[in-house]
Amino acid sequence: MPIVAAENLSKVYPVAVKEPGLKGTLTHFIRRNYRQVKAVQDVSFQIETGEVVGFLGANGAGKTTTLKMLTGLIHPSSGKVRVAGYVPFRRQEGFLQKITLVMGQKQQLIWDLPALDSLKINGAVYGISDKELNRRVGELVEMLSLEGKLNQPVRKLSLGERMKAELLAALLHRPQVLFLDEPTLGLDVNAQVGVREFLRDYNQRYQATILLTSHYMADITALCQRVLLIHQGQLIYDGSLDGLLERFAPYREVKVELAHPLPQEKLTAYGELQAVEGREVRFLVQLEALTRTVAKILAELEVKDLTVTDPPVEEVIGRVFSSGVV
Repeated sequence: MPIVAAENLSKVYPVAVKEPGLKGTLTHFIRRNYRQVKAVQDVSFQIETGEVVGFLGANGAGKTTTLKMLTGLIHPSSGKVRVAGYVPFRRQEGFLQKITLVMGQKQQLIWDLPALDSLKINGAVYGISDKELNRRVGELVEMLSLEGKLNQPVRKLSLGERMKAELLAALLHRPQVLFLDEPTLGLDVNAQVGVREFLRDYNQRYQATILLTSHYMADITALCQRVLLIHQGQLIYDGSLDGLLERFAPYREVKVELAHPLPQEKLTAYGELQAVEGREVRFLVQLEALTRTVAKILAELEVKDLTVTDPPVEEVIGRVFSSGVV
């Protein structure tokens, strides 16, 4: 049995429409008209225990709405969903013991108190004994490299330390399913790496299932072998990262180091020019024209080095959303 299962999950919001001017304001006050906004449309997927899955989409694509339905914060308009054997929107105690939701732009720790005080409150809420609480806190502190930080007021922690403390608080009850919405948002590179390493270790140690949204593609490539891609509320891809490149990137990136710099107008004949930095040039070349184009480059230009690679994942995703072609 999959630990997360969504079947034809949809969410429609009624949004009031107001005409301009005084007449529109009076009409809006007396009798409102609504239009239906489809935030999520017929989304279906399953996640097995222990999987780490990336959930990708542009702003407004429906990622956070889907997470809120999976965690029971909002009721779906239609469709079915089960998480860890429970129907999320019923918010049963057993369900709440098995899941956690971490949102990078939200916080649960009390700002002016030491983080340890908030952790004690969380421990009491989840019915964790003092002895077990101390053991779990100690284990997570070691995994997160937070030694000596929990006795400081939360407001005095750095952003990276605060995010790690938020993760600690969210995982204190040792949930089976982690829903993470932009957990590295705003963190510096070192803090991002630290959070990724912790999540990888936590997943391996406890076989926790993780559904992760992030605008940092490094989070996805470092943690996820499988990705879900949502566009305008519809799930358009469910599969591996490599498969994502094959489906949405029918081209390759060709990097060339020239013997001498050349003006850009002389380089456009060899492919879609992406960047020129001195003697280094980067092209995007259609897959069917790759062999012919590489042969042409080698024959017509003075080349010191040439490499052919898949384009960066973030570039592929960006093209999907900017073009609107799925």
